[in-house]
Amino acid sequence: MKKVDVVGAVILNEKNEVLCALRSQKMSLPGLWEFPGGKIEENETPETCLIREIKEELNCTIEVGELVADATHEYPTIIVRLITYLSRVVEGTPTANEHEKLIWLPMNSLHTLEWAPADLPTIEALKRTIL
Repeated sequence: MKKVDVVGAVILNEKNEVLCALRSQKMSLPGLWEFPGGKIEENETPETCLIREIKEELNCTIEVGELVADATHEYPTIIVRLITYLSRVVEGTPTANEHEKLIWLPMNSLHTLEWAPADLPTIEALKRTIL
């Protein structure tokens, strides 16, 4: 089975809310929420990839902080390793270029959304940090 390493940004704003991205109908797993990010290219660090992907997907520049989660999820046709990092926007305003929509949610409300399965370990890790 194909394996892919991806990174995701847990982007926090000044109110400590998290940016949540709704997968569009053109993406796999449409209608599920995720942390924005993408596939790590050859010879790219996870942090460098995350900065590049967020610039491409959201038209803004982020600063990458500490690791939140590093978890693997096996879908029916692919194995996804998702590495997520706390991040903050340092330039620009996030814009939904590829996603259906973006929303800011308080950390204690993240569980109210229907997340892509690979993103669930990050939700659990965030829950532990706010308790």
